[in-house]
Amino acid sequence: MAFEVKLPDIGEGVAEGEIVRWLVKVGDAVREDQPLVEVMTDKASVEIPSPRTGTIAGLHAKEGEIVNVGTTIVSIDVKDGAGASQPAATAQHRANESAAPAVAVQPAPAPSAAPRVQATPAVRQLAKELGVALEGLAGSGPGGAITAADLHKAAGSAPARAGAPAPAVAPKSAADAPGDQRVPLRGLRRKIAEHMRHSLATAAPFTFVAECDFTDLVAHRAALKDEAERAGARLTFLPYVVKAMTASLRQFPTLNASLDDARGEIVIKRAIHVGIAVQTADGLTAPVVHDADRLSLFELAREIDRLARAARDGKLKLDELQGGTITVTSTGQKGGVLATPILHHPQVAILGVHEIKPKPAVKEGVIVARELGNLSLSLDHRVVDGAVGADFLYDLIARLEAPTTWAAEAERA
Repeated sequence: MAFEVKLPDIGEGVAEGEIVRWLVKVGDAVREDQPLVEVMTDKASVEIPSPRTGTIAGLHAKEGEIVNVGTTIVSIDVKDGAGASQPAATAQHRANESAAPAVAVQPAPAPSAAPRVQATPAVRQLAKELGVALEGLAGSGPGGAITAADLHKAAGSAPARAGAPAPAVAPKSAADAPGDQRVPLRGLRRKIAEHMRHSLATAAPFTFVAECDFTDLVAHRAALKDEAERAGARLTFLPYVVKAMTASLRQFPTLNASLDDARGEIVIKRAIHVGIAVQTADGLTAPVVHDADRLSLFELAREIDRLARAARDGKLKLDELQGGTITVTSTGQKGGVLATPILHHPQVAILGVHEIKPKPAVKEGVIVARELGNLSLSLDHRVVDGAVGADFLYDLIARLEAPTTWAAEAERA
């Protein structure tokens, strides 16, 4: 008799998920707790484990398909005859959330008698793009939550929300040529696309770039490298940048903030949780160093390295992907001259660290070789003025150019 496995309620307001990749096929023998399928939600990528030992009888959703929580996604023939549907297995969270944390958009204040619209951030964004009013729309998801399918169904007949743009008509694609390859936009890559589009559509971004002389910091790092290794820390330039940045943020707190669009309020964050952009095989993700200002230089080095390895191995925990208040992206040796990092909405600032290498510089009237690199600071102009952003970046540069004034105390403190 077939045992039906349903998409579980993962919590945190998630009403649907995308089938990213099946890990089994019809006819496969599976054991209890063996991963069956990878599902991407607004919050994270999760693997749904098998609740029973048996044989796969049927797969009821295609890769790339969006399904509601509670929908049967796979059937398993079990030997003990225990068929009938049972509560779905608990999903095991792992890494691969989007390059930016999900945005929790709160509805505008309303009379207490009006019910709150239940919809995920991605569904709310889709509603804006389709010009569909969520209010009054009947949802087919758990507890009446509105799903993407509900929006697409209503898009043809529902009146556009006041001020909402009409749905854009996509231009016709050029015909495929011999040898062209089509790759489905799904999973982490789809989430990256959604979040980047949302960021650019919501914020008013601008980027300020300045050069930093890292010569003294390079020397300081070289002197500490062996000691750091003995302490189990891989000391790169990034821990220095993060440590110095936390001090600058105390001087310029509006960069460690978010904008609550619904309430029209700037939320200045007390804690400093720094997202670290990491390139993985599936795309860019940003695990978070929580309370970065409380960590020593060596502790930062260990935590950044640990999170980066966990991200690449697909072993990040959900809470390690949430709560970022500002982000740093390091382009490393292939960093080029500069870049314009895209904000991780609702954050209002992201710092890009580019290649550091010997270049000619004028020092006391003499041309000498110095270790130079550029820093790119992208900001949401709705919250941070250009002058404030420039002052912050030059304050950070002053700290990085004189590490001996603070780094010795920061090593283990």
